[in-house]
Amino acid sequence: MKAIRRFTVRALIPESLTSLTALAANLRWSWHEPTQRLFDEIAPDVWRESDHDPISGLGLVTPERLAELAADADFVGRADALHADLRRYLEEPRWYQGLPDPKPQTIAYFSPEFGIAAALPQYSGGLGILAGDHLKSASDLGVPLVGVGLLYRSGYFAQSITNDGWQQESYPVQDPDGLPVTVLREPDGTPVTVTLALPDDRSLSARVWIAEVGRVPLLLLDTDIPENVADLRGVTDRLYGGGGEHRLLQELLLGIGGVRAIKQWSELTDHALPQVYHSNEGHAGFLGLERISDLVGNGLSFDEALQLVRGGTVFTTHTPVPAGIDRFDREVITRYFSGDLLPGVAAPDVLALGDETANGGSADVFNLAIMGLRLAQRANGVSRLHGEVSRAMFRGLWPGFDVSDVPITSITNGVHAPSWTDPSLVDLAVDRWGTTDTSRADWSDPSLSDAELWSRKHGMRERLVADVRRRIADGYRTQNPQAVLPSWIDELLDPEVLTIGFARRVPSYKRLTLMLRDPDRLRAILLHPERPVQIVVAGKAHPADDDGKRLIQRLVQFAQDPELRSRIVFLPDYGIGMAKTLYPGCDVWLNNPLRPLEACGTSGMKAALNGALNLSILDGWWNEYADGENGWVIPSADGAADDEERDALEATALYEILEHQLVPRFYEREDDGLPQRWMQMVRHTISTLSEPLSADRMVREYTERMYLPAAAMERELNASDQQRARELAAYKQRVREAWPQLAVAHVESGGVDAVPQVGDVLRLRAYVQLGSLSPEDVTVEVVCGVPGAGGELLDIRTQPLEQQQSPSTSRPEHTLEYAGTLPLDRAGGFGYTVRIVPRHELLLTPAELGLVAVADQ
Repeated sequence: MKAIRRFTVRALIPESLTSLTALAANLRWSWHEPTQRLFDEIAPDVWRESDHDPISGLGLVTPERLAELAADADFVGRADALHADLRRYLEEPRWYQGLPDPKPQTIAYFSPEFGIAAALPQYSGGLGILAGDHLKSASDLGVPLVGVGLLYRSGYFAQSITNDGWQQESYPVQDPDGLPVTVLREPDGTPVTVTLALPDDRSLSARVWIAEVGRVPLLLLDTDIPENVADLRGVTDRLYGGGGEHRLLQELLLGIGGVRAIKQWSELTDHALPQVYHSNEGHAGFLGLERISDLVGNGLSFDEALQLVRGGTVFTTHTPVPAGIDRFDREVITRYFSGDLLPGVAAPDVLALGDETANGGSADVFNLAIMGLRLAQRANGVSRLHGEVSRAMFRGLWPGFDVSDVPITSITNGVHAPSWTDPSLVDLAVDRWGTTDTSRADWSDPSLSDAELWSRKHGMRERLVADVRRRIADGYRTQNPQAVLPSWIDELLDPEVLTIGFARRVPSYKRLTLMLRDPDRLRAILLHPERPVQIVVAGKAHPADDDGKRLIQRLVQFAQDPELRSRIVFLPDYGIGMAKTLYPGCDVWLNNPLRPLEACGTSGMKAALNGALNLSILDGWWNEYADGENGWVIPSADGAADDEERDALEATALYEILEHQLVPRFYEREDDGLPQRWMQMVRHTISTLSEPLSADRMVREYTERMYLPAAAMERELNASDQQRARELAAYKQRVREAWPQLAVAHVESGGVDAVPQVGDVLRLRAYVQLGSLSPEDVTVEVVCGVPGAGGELLDIRTQPLEQQQSPSTSRPEHTLEYAGTLPLDRAGGFGYTVRIVPRHELLLTPAELGLVAVADQ
């Protein structure tokens, strides 16, 4: 018989140990090594068995052990000192507090998943880990974020592998009472709930839980409450579970319910309402509609409210392919927004925001990413290359503009160094330089010997080997409870052997099995008698992705060969706990996606922080940081005839690098037994990448380039009873209505010889028709660059032309004359055109309205 519910009966914590309860309640312990060591000291076996979770771990400690610790004055003193340190961390001014005013007092950060600690399993992969690292670094920097997500009762899923290599999923139910969260309550003690009006006179309610992530509160909405009917209690059952309306309900709750939860949290805790809202991917995009509804209720029109919401909204896109975007049937959207869900927001207005036809999409669907872009004045991709891909992918929303004009910038992701750097490297930095900040330590310092650093890397490899053997043994016991543990498990991997890691989600484009393209060649690499290689692989395929599951099965079956199983291992149930040993324990991190389908790929960043060298396709973050000394670039066969040929060429390149460059360098030893040239690359990697790849750098960029300007725009639009928002809405409406009348009627040029030379000055004169608009409404400019093969301009630059006040006898009727000069300051191909674009001081770029009139002669 199985229990219908499970929970932990906790031992009563002695009064002298109440600091432990406070330390466990704040998730800073997940990246604060001294606090983790204190909990480990309480009961090391319990600490390991609880997957380093002090909440559940404290519930498993015996009353006798707690009494013993309560009587230990030294232990109590250290616990109290760490509690005092936590209070200082939460209260003292940090980087953000030193920035000049005005600056926002609260910034909202919405994400469908957050990967913070194994104790709070609310993530599936890179998007969630990135969101968790964003909150952690915001906390460290003092940035006043409040996070918003959903509390999934079964998280993503637990993965196991059958004997024939097939992935199986299970969904352990998480009891919130056993998680590091507390209920947000009204002054009378009743739980706070938010409610959404649904079609057919139904309603969806959600309880609000809070996880304290250092200084950042994370609000998590949970529908498994008595107020909901049975089917609606399951809305927050699983992360990315179900499809269609189930997914839509999750995203309506995240966006609309999330804003409502913030309003109640703000009132109850006396925090200022956010001035800036950041939507991490389109899943939370409906947040903008809730804010518009509030503003319409306060007297603004929909278009006026839209301007104000856009000004204070930041949108981050993570997908490099249209197939990765959530899209819904327009009829479903119409049904949900034709009722009382959002007063003042009509279904046609909502549908217009998610209409993808301008971008070449279907007229029958509603596109969440496109709505996110239309609701946010500031948008970004997550690496420099992904920014380029995103501008090309969404360029149809700004017709007539060049790809470089598309208003999507990029901020390259980063990883939270204290969370992902191995404690042995932190200890080394403390011993050598007196700092726990490994991202700012001088790893090139000659006083740090290669032998010391090599010894730390060897220790990390040893811990990985031990962890792999333990995990495989635990899995074997689970599947074969009556069997004797086979001896070969104790022979898995070797801490002396070059170790390559590969761990990530398993969609087809990440090409888990590219390494198996030539199995015999891989076998020879793994089993080389003098220079062996071992590979540790982990990853989950989406439950509905049978193609991904087949990739896992193929790799698992390859690794089951008795001759190979000591050199290649697949670890089931990849997650934060496993990753913290895997990244440091690897010498090389492998990444071979189809370029340019990797938006960023932060796993290689975490490995680099621990002195691993990257072996990767030039995609995502690696495209901008590979320098030839921090790893190896796998050449991309972009000119291949088809995917089959491309895979063959890139797999061959992978083998060539391993056989002739990477493996020999690892095993080239000096008289002292050290791989000197390899260690030079390791030092260079940690020294040059630790700070640029840190989430602190990323959050500072978001703050300076996105949050502060968005807050300034929000203040401007709100000024004088939101008069500026009304003015901007009126301007946009007037310009859109008049734009069909605009034209560049004629362009004249002169001032250069028959053969132009560098240093010549081109004189331009343009005659334009503005219809009902005034010259103050627009900018007339010359656009110049290098002509491409199809005549399009590349590497463009713009320069405004000046309106000429004196009449010209050659001016056509009903036109205005603009003129200017253009110096020819570089040799080679040259081309130009003249265009008219909207101009208003509250437009972020001339492309914002997607309106342009270009000369046709």
